[in-house]
Amino acid sequence: MSSRIRVGLLFGGRSSEHTISLVTAASVLKHIDRDRFEPVPIVITKQGTWLLLDGANADFSLEQQFEVDESSDRGAAVIETASFEVALSNRASDTGLVLHSAAGGVDLDSIDVFFPLFHGRFGEDGTVQGMLELFDRPYVGAGVLASAVGQDKHFTKTVLEHAGLTVAPWVTVSRRQWQQDARSVRERIADLSYPLFVKPARAGSSVGVSRVESLAGLDAAMEVALAEDNRALIEQGVAGREIEVGVIGGRGGEPARASLPGEIVVEQGYYDFEAKYLGTEGVRTECPALLPQDVIERLQATALRAFDAIAGAGLARVDFFVTEEGDFVLNEINTMPGFTPISMFPVVWDKSGIDYTSLISELIDIGLEQER
Repeated sequence: MSSRIRVGLLFGGRSSEHTISLVTAASVLKHIDRDRFEPVPIVITKQGTWLLLDGANADFSLEQQFEVDESSDRGAAVIETASFEVALSNRASDTGLVLHSAAGGVDLDSIDVFFPLFHGRFGEDGTVQGMLELFDRPYVGAGVLASAVGQDKHFTKTVLEHAGLTVAPWVTVSRRQWQQDARSVRERIADLSYPLFVKPARAGSSVGVSRVESLAGLDAAMEVALAEDNRALIEQGVAGREIEVGVIGGRGGEPARASLPGEIVVEQGYYDFEAKYLGTEGVRTECPALLPQDVIERLQATALRAFDAIAGAGLARVDFFVTEEGDFVLNEINTMPGFTPISMFPVVWDKSGIDYTSLISELIDIGLEQER
């Protein structure tokens, strides 16, 4: 029997960020410490089927389109290396998985800890975390509450504002409110200054986000945002440097730790999906950000306050705007940030002394220790 720790990597999922999650998982599979850990890759298709994957061939990229085979009554993703349908054993006393094939159910050896690598709804939002807790399985990352709060921009802002942290002014609008009385929505946002950013309440990776320069652009932006979720935020733009700080939880009763800050430098436009994942001229990252030491320390302390405010665990990336006056406006807290070697969260930790493979190991170790 293997002495390595068996790590169930959960990824894919039903959200619009499905493919990004595949890329994240491929990166973790490539860099995980195989001397210590035995990864068990489990992909969830866009239709919700769980499949055991051959991790040796999981070389996903954003240029590839691993989508659902709509003609399949199994709802299987078009991933050739998937061998079995798989399910959690539905008893808290069991730690394994059940494989399903034409030959029937077969038990798979125990999984020591799960590592959810989802981005977006149906995975990053507390749903999978709740299932793992229901069956008493240890896992990496934020718990049910922090995941749900971090995924929902309205409640993130509400909680952070209550904790005394500054956030950009915003108005939250449901699809029904917009459809039934768009005029009153326009009246509610009259005091917000342009540009505005219209965002789905529960989406990440800048999916469904639009920059609005005048009231004339609001209708189209709302249509894009409400295609992703049934609520949208209309948020006042903030002029300032875009700074991001990574947070990882403490071990053995130690407090959480904050990384050096990184900066998103946008020479034109804004940091949208294409800039994050496909490369856009005029956008680059700098790490560590060129900031005075006292500002760095204040950013780190504020990031830790935000992490504590949502009852964070495991990891998070906290995003700020730093104004010319030196004030901080907290933009969002992401409980499963981009996690490829070139993503900001691993980069800021690399610059803070923890390389990518060690970061993966550290997060798994924290997950094994975490009390839920």
